[in-house]
Amino acid sequence: MVDLPKKKVGIIACSGEELPEGTVTRLAALRVLEELRPSDTVTICLPLFLAGGEGDRAFARFYPTIALDGCEKRCAARGTEIYSGKPAASVVISELIHQNSLPPPSGRRNLNEAGWQIVNFSAERVANLVDDLLDKQWNRHAGEFTVEEPASTSSAQTTCSCGSDIPVQEVLIEGQKVTLIALPLIFQQLHEAGKIIHQDNARELLELVRVYNPISNSAEEAYTSALLREYHIYCKQKTTPQ
Repeated sequence: MVDLPKKKVGIIACSGEELPEGTVTRLAALRVLEELRPSDTVTICLPLFLAGGEGDRAFARFYPTIALDGCEKRCAARGTEIYSGKPAASVVISELIHQNSLPPPSGRRNLNEAGWQIVNFSAERVANLVDDLLDKQWNRHAGEFTVEEPASTSSAQTTCSCGSDIPVQEVLIEGQKVTLIALPLIFQQLHEAGKIIHQDNARELLELVRVYNPISNSAEEAYTSALLREYHIYCKQKTTPQ
């Protein structure tokens, strides 16, 4: 196992501008990130996520993520499920309003008083979900919860998932580019430990990569060959004087 950043919760908000509820999602997410749970959350940029941002997608595959949507279209939740897996929790502002008999918001750019009331209400709801998620163990490989574990703490800092230090690397496998999560860090730690990987012990490298990436049994041979090639390239680059 390699050393990865401490568990945090990702927040991905739809931020749709055609409805006041979309503005609510953006402001509620900011309140959680900057005021309520700054040390335990990171923001995931939905446009970058949908456009192929590997840092954001990798984070949502590794760590529990809360989708914050304005309406029943659930753009943030559906986008997360398509590209990274089902979000650990989902909040829909229109549903919160209906379930709690809150006055509807108005003003897409400048919310009315009711809108700000919903911002605070939904931010508190998301903050409580963050606490719940941090009290559970998230299986990074399966993308689901296992057993409970104590929540961790750290100094407050608002961050973005693309700066969450989860490295990815594209590898050519049978003519197809495959993005492998944590591969640069795996290579780094193996190299620093003086580990020599060859055909006889390549299974060890494959299983380590498999912890963080789904690899079918039928693809094991192709992945093993590609991983050996890339690791040898990595080691050669590290030992060659610049």
